[in-house]
Amino acid sequence: MALTKVIKSVFITLLAVFSLTLVRANNAEHTSKKPHAEKEFNVGEMIMHHIKDAHEWHLWGGHHNSTSIYLPIILLDGGLKTFSSELFYHGKSVEVIDPITNETTDYVVGKGAASNYAMFHEKIYKLHNGELKFVDGHPHNVKPLDFSITKNVLSLFIGAVLILILMGIVARFYKKNGPVAPKGLAKYLEVLIVMVRDDVAKANIGHKYKKYVPYLLTIFFFIFINNLLGLIPFLPGGANLTGNISVTLFLAVATLVVTLASSNKNYWSHIFATPGVPWPVLIILIPIELVGIFTKPFALMVRLFANMTAGHIIVLALISIIFINQNIAWGGLSVPMALFISVLELLVAFLQGFLFAMLSALFIGAAVEEAHH
Repeated sequence: MALTKVIKSVFITLLAVFSLTLVRANNAEHTSKKPHAEKEFNVGEMIMHHIKDAHEWHLWGGHHNSTSIYLPIILLDGGLKTFSSELFYHGKSVEVIDPITNETTDYVVGKGAASNYAMFHEKIYKLHNGELKFVDGHPHNVKPLDFSITKNVLSLFIGAVLILILMGIVARFYKKNGPVAPKGLAKYLEVLIVMVRDDVAKANIGHKYKKYVPYLLTIFFFIFINNLLGLIPFLPGGANLTGNISVTLFLAVATLVVTLASSNKNYWSHIFATPGVPWPVLIILIPIELVGIFTKPFALMVRLFANMTAGHIIVLALISIIFINQNIAWGGLSVPMALFISVLELLVAFLQGFLFAMLSALFIGAAVEEAHH
């Protein structure tokens, strides 16, 4: 009964998030450059559309026959302004020619409450004299502060809620039954929790590992669950959250902050006065060590971003073979290959969470290690 109440609460919360959304078939005006003409299939455009963030959650269909969940736009521009992203996706398409490059591009002017704004590559700009000014292919208009609920933001909320539900169920089981043999969901999650505690935290941090177990468990399950959600091709999956450089940057910065906050005198002495190293060498070594403090989390950020994005791109590229050749027979080749990569991505989803947690533990372990005598 308690689980049912939690699920109902989550459902009500999601309904509240969708309060400004509208799901409908796009039988009206479409934002493409030529709405009534068949466009040639563009692999790169299709792939980028799927891996990039968006202000809508596409469900099915294509072009003007698609069905989407339109997410709320929240702007801070001389006051708080909120409206549905449908006002952009059903807005007026404007074609412009860059005066320097002579390249043709287009953007969408919103309608109704969004009439003072335009959307270009999912970025929202304020119109100046009713138009966007392009220089070298990029708009130079002012961008209002954008706090919109995008596809990735909503996916992050869904992932966070799932983690809270899963961990809450396991915590209640042990609170009720004590240290007994796990059953149900606890039977599956205990293996992962013990793995992070013993093989990640304890093995790499040492006797001070207990205070860092909650952080390491959080980042492991956050990455693992959101990686799995990204492999699901329909709602609530399909968002490339862990392939978003902003998300991986935040995770890397979190590890950097925890590492520096935990660092002791021994950690800094090895950076500014490495034992046994002559002082002339320290002149060269100290800058290298200082740069190394930031290159470690940078590597964490890029590794997760690159691996998850590459997986999505490969699967989409393989499926695109059917549409490039315009022959369903190619599905006999592309579908099995895409299926193989998708199954491989299940392993990658786990490995990326494990590696991020393990390397974070290594960096924290180096920061808290005591001097050896």
